[in-house]
Amino acid sequence: MNKFLTAAIIVGAFYSVSAQEKRLLSLEEAVKLGIQNSKSLKIDQAKIEESTADLLDAKNKQLPELKVSGSYLYLPFEPNVDFKIPGVAGGGPKVSNVLYGSANLSVPIYSGGRIKYGIKSAEYLVEASKLSTENDKNAIAYNISQAYNNLFKASEVVKLLKENLASSQKRDQSFIKLENNGVIAKNDRLKAQLQTSNIELQLMEAENNYSIANINMDLLLGLPDNTEIEVDPNYIGADDLGKPDDYYLNLARENRKDIQALDYQRKAAALGTKAAKAENLPSLAFTGGYVAADIPKLLTITNAVNVGVGISYNLSNIWKKNSSLMQSKAKEQELLANNELLNDNITLEVKRDYQNDLYAHKKIDVYQKTLEQAEENYRITLNKYNNGLETITNLLDADTAKITANVNVITSKADAALAHKKLLQTTGTINQ
Repeated sequence: MNKFLTAAIIVGAFYSVSAQEKRLLSLEEAVKLGIQNSKSLKIDQAKIEESTADLLDAKNKQLPELKVSGSYLYLPFEPNVDFKIPGVAGGGPKVSNVLYGSANLSVPIYSGGRIKYGIKSAEYLVEASKLSTENDKNAIAYNISQAYNNLFKASEVVKLLKENLASSQKRDQSFIKLENNGVIAKNDRLKAQLQTSNIELQLMEAENNYSIANINMDLLLGLPDNTEIEVDPNYIGADDLGKPDDYYLNLARENRKDIQALDYQRKAAALGTKAAKAENLPSLAFTGGYVAADIPKLLTITNAVNVGVGISYNLSNIWKKNSSLMQSKAKEQELLANNELLNDNITLEVKRDYQNDLYAHKKIDVYQKTLEQAEENYRITLNKYNNGLETITNLLDADTAKITANVNVITSKADAALAHKKLLQTTGTINQ
């Protein structure tokens, strides 16, 4: 029975481990996968299709209109028919049903430019919706970069703490032997074990942070929530910060998709104003039609074909104010103000993110020096302790300072990489 239970536990553990899929992903692969599975981009795609449908509707207005109608009427009561035509008797045959049909054709010739402006405006709005989608892709790329960065930091901290925990546990074993031989006091051994316990707690917290960061990445990338993502160990690379902030500001003005989308919206609004003005102009169309009717025993009409030119003009435009024109001009003013505000915000964002990028890289140098000092301090303190010139408390404090310095170096490098990604997102080039 014991052998059976042992085998069952081993098999269960095997299936539990194998059920969690492991997947190595670089940042570029993660961004590509996240954009591919993004739910918000699916909404953007629907908006593109909606604006494309509006464009098709605008183009349909320049095509001919052909309408066909027909009716059959049954007359349950005999109608009174009184012919006023000279020589024709007042009475006539009994009429019990009527059949007639017609076909009407209308081809627009001139509409004051409303159709042309409508088509071009719809084309601009399609482009604007596409550019808005590209702008959302930039935001998604940064969000994934941020989540990937958090996962990387959590993974590196877990590795570091595991290494320090192993060293601390090894030191505990040595201290137990020294205590048994009467070399050190029990209090010193307890202090060392307390340090080990603290590292274990830090490791538990780091592993918990890693699990949460991993779940977040799974959701962002559209992966099963039991997928364990392994980050690229070469994720942190060298960032080019040798250019001034004006370079990145010009880069943003050239590449930001929200600026380009707003520009297309302004063009569409300008055409909307022209179309609104054209409402005060007459419309001209070529018309044609065919009529046929049959009233049994009374009247038959065939080959009643007509062609001509029709003109229409709404005379109420003379005394009514053009509200569409007023709305369109207001829309133009609104978009102009939005454009100025967006440019101011971009200037602020680029300069802010550039300074944050510089600051993040400067922090790496400071933390690197701190790490060197902490490692040297630990070496000196350990040497003094081994020679009976230093207390266990100072030795453990030096060890804690060294661990903290190592963590700070790792996180500062990751934060600097993310700060550069933020700058690239602000300039609209994170996906390039």
